[in-house]
Amino acid sequence: MKEKIIEATIHPLFATPVYATHLNRELSNIENKFIQKNKNNSYNNQGNTTSNDSYVLNNKKLINIKKKLDKTIADYFNRVSGTTDKIKPYITQSWLNYTKENQYHHQHTHGNSLISGILYINADEKNDNIMFYDNKHSKIIMPTVKSYNIFNSLTWSFVVKTGDILLFPSNLGHSVQTKKGKNLRISLSFNVFVKGKLGVTKNLDELIL
Repeated sequence: MKEKIIEATIHPLFATPVYATHLNRELSNIENKFIQKNKNNSYNNQGNTTSNDSYVLNNKKLINIKKKLDKTIADYFNRVSGTTDKIKPYITQSWLNYTKENQYHHQHTHGNSLISGILYINADEKNDNIMFYDNKHSKIIMPTVKSYNIFNSLTWSFVVKTGDILLFPSNLGHSVQTKKGKNLRISLSFNVFVKGKLGVTKNLDELIL
C-alpha cells in the first residue's frame, strides 16, 4: 500500500523584516540640485563618498522626501512592532552616498539606531544591489548547498533601482559590493529611533525617551 503524503509547513520563525517600497515619483529640480551640490561637499568613507552634512533631511529642500519617508517608517514600525506603547519613530541622522564605478562600501551595521533605511536616488537595476548578512546563522555545520533559500543563506542580495526604498533593523549587517557600470549610484541613508513612553510604571520597566 502506497503511503499517503501528508502536507507539511515550514514556518520562518523570528524572521528579519526587510521592507521594500518605492518613492513613486521623480525628484524635483530643487531636490536634484541640493543632492548634486552635496556631492561637492563630501568625504571619502571606506570605499565610497559620503556627504559632510549628516542631517540632510532637516533641510527644507527635501521636505517632501522626508514626509514620504516618515509615512513609510510609520507603516513599517506599526506592522513590525505591534506595540501598544505610546511611542513614535523619528529620523535621527540622514546623509547622502555617492558610489562610482569600482567603488564599494564595507560590511557594517548602524549603532544607536533601531531602524535604518535607504532611498535610491539614482540606481541601475542591471548593476546595483545591496548585500545583507545573516547575523544569527550558526556556522558550526556548513553542508554543501545545492540551492539557496531564506533558511540556508548566509547572505542575501537585493537588486535596486532608482526610487526604491528599503527599511531594515539597524543591527542587520549590510554592504555595497564593488560597483559595476558607469552610472553614479546616489543613495540617501537614514537612521530611526523612537520617542515617547515604553513599558509600564508598575512593572518597573518604564522608559521615557
